[in-house]
Amino acid sequence: MNGRSTASAHPVVTVLGSSGFVGSAVLAALATRPVRLRAVARGPSAVPHGAATVDVRQADLSSGALPEAVAGSDVVVCLVTHSGGWRAAESDPESARVNVGIMRDLLAALGAERPAGPPPLVVYAGAASQVGLPPRSVLDGSEQDRPATEYDRQKLAAEELLMAADAEGTVRGVSLRLPTVFGEACAPGARDRGVVSAMIRRALRQEPLTMWHDGTVKRDLVHVADVADAFAAAIDRPSPLTGRHWLLGAGRGDALGDVFHEVARIVAARTGRRPVPVVSVDAPADAPATDFADVTIDSSPFRAATGWSPRLPLREGLDRTVAALSQES
Repeated sequence: MNGRSTASAHPVVTVLGSSGFVGSAVLAALATRPVRLRAVARGPSAVPHGAATVDVRQADLSSGALPEAVAGSDVVVCLVTHSGGWRAAESDPESARVNVGIMRDLLAALGAERPAGPPPLVVYAGAASQVGLPPRSVLDGSEQDRPATEYDRQKLAAEELLMAADAEGTVRGVSLRLPTVFGEACAPGARDRGVVSAMIRRALRQEPLTMWHDGTVKRDLVHVADVADAFAAAIDRPSPLTGRHWLLGAGRGDALGDVFHEVARIVAARTGRRPVPVVSVDAPADAPATDFADVTIDSSPFRAATGWSPRLPLREGLDRTVAALSQES
């Protein structure tokens, strides 16, 4: 017996990286379902309330704990990434060990079980930036990948391992390439380190909001709750998704200067102070070229396959994030 659940039992859904910003949101979304939910992270994971039976495990997945962590899983959501982000990937060998090595170990562990039924579903959190410099103003996932940073090369390498395992029948693999995600944390310690929350924290400290450009550079901003719903949708309807990557996005292409000015206004309304200034500053020497390229995402292929669409308007998402971060300070 391999320990995987039978068709009549509630499926085992394992979330790797469940204590992180996106991971805790995915965990909360899946906790509403009648599943056996396994939350795996190096740090403590908050146990969400809902219909799921939740098994919380603390484990260092880069140190041999992965086979036991995923044993018997019907679905694995892989949200593990090196904490240092793209900067660490340029110089820290541990980045590749986490960003690529854990995927390799995950596939080996799942392949060793060889269940009698359908192979387990693995839903991976990729990055829209894997494409490199956007070859056109609106991306839909059909573009050829030319990753421009070591971080994106590592993310692409992990995705390619997953797609190869799908082709071999070891797993059913789906990669959801994430846009610029923002929002309030779903669990204590699940800190959003993205640009939107960074600017909100600066505004709450009454510091100027700085840009490395003139403010016209666009990003596709999606609230973390909508991203979590996308993972749930992929688990619900995997058949048309397996074997390829899919882009998530709102399709707006929000100019960062406009977003930062909106952040300044929302924070001012909450604090009763004047809006902080939004200013352009010199970019650091190691800023990647992708930081100065527009990104707008056409996610209609994923929407058509799953019925998913982002629900939160940008202003509402910003309001919620400001309200949550103001409580931090």
